[in-house]
Amino acid sequence: MNREIFHMSHIDIAWCPGCGNFGILDVLKQVLAELEIEPSKLVIASGIGQAAKIPHYLKSNVFNGLHGRHLSAATAIKAVNPELTVVAASGDGCTYAEGGNHFMHTIRRNPDITNLVHNNMVYGLTKGQASPTSQSGFKTAVQIDGVFLEPFNPLTVAIALDASFVARAFIGDKERTREIFKKAIMHKGYSLVDIFQPCPSYNKINTYKWFKDHTYYIEDSYDPYNRIKAFNRATEKEKLPLGIFYINQNKQTFEENLNVYYKNKEPLYKRKSNIINKLNDLINSKRGG
Repeated sequence: MNREIFHMSHIDIAWCPGCGNFGILDVLKQVLAELEIEPSKLVIASGIGQAAKIPHYLKSNVFNGLHGRHLSAATAIKAVNPELTVVAASGDGCTYAEGGNHFMHTIRRNPDITNLVHNNMVYGLTKGQASPTSQSGFKTAVQIDGVFLEPFNPLTVAIALDASFVARAFIGDKERTREIFKKAIMHKGYSLVDIFQPCPSYNKINTYKWFKDHTYYIEDSYDPYNRIKAFNRATEKEKLPLGIFYINQNKQTFEENLNVYYKNKEPLYKRKSNIINKLNDLINSKRGG
């Protein structure tokens, strides 16, 4: 499939020059084309923020929701139509702060969706406040004395909750990011890909060079099925590992656990419903006389 099938013409892309979102958009189009996923069979759900604009820039079905609430919408979309490929894409602020509770409980539910988190360690849309993943000491116009909180570690949280696929990528390396995206989308169950990317306008510390100097790839001999080792690797701080940290292929998905699919695999949206008649019967049964 030609990646141009996802191309949107006559649109203005509202990202700054040098933004890592351009690379993520490019890689995502390439992976979707390689997997031969038709735009009509794809849904991208997002929240609010610069990263959350990504579904507006490629041809697909789109759900653009409230800040941090996109994961719940993505879960519901997959539940009513398991035949769709569902990708949830948003930033570190949207996903880990406003959407932190949804992030944790989506992992617990294990829907068959891919969660791409654009992690630039800053709030870009609202002009440069510290985000949950901002490094200690990071100074902004709001945090004038520097961030003193421990950065939120989404990988350790995901592994602790036994997420079925946990990975980290760096968009400065498109080829390796492409490989990770592809495996995440092909994985059955919830897939988290935390993507390091620079924000050239509001984060002058965590640049392309900074990420290149402060990351390394997990060795090929690494076993991603060992949860304890995965957790320990995710806690590393001196240099931040990249690659696939953890995989659990033995978990049922949210959709498989729904009793509406036990005997009938037909997607819910295709089924005829007589809910109006049932509601009328219920109402009439409660009426006196």
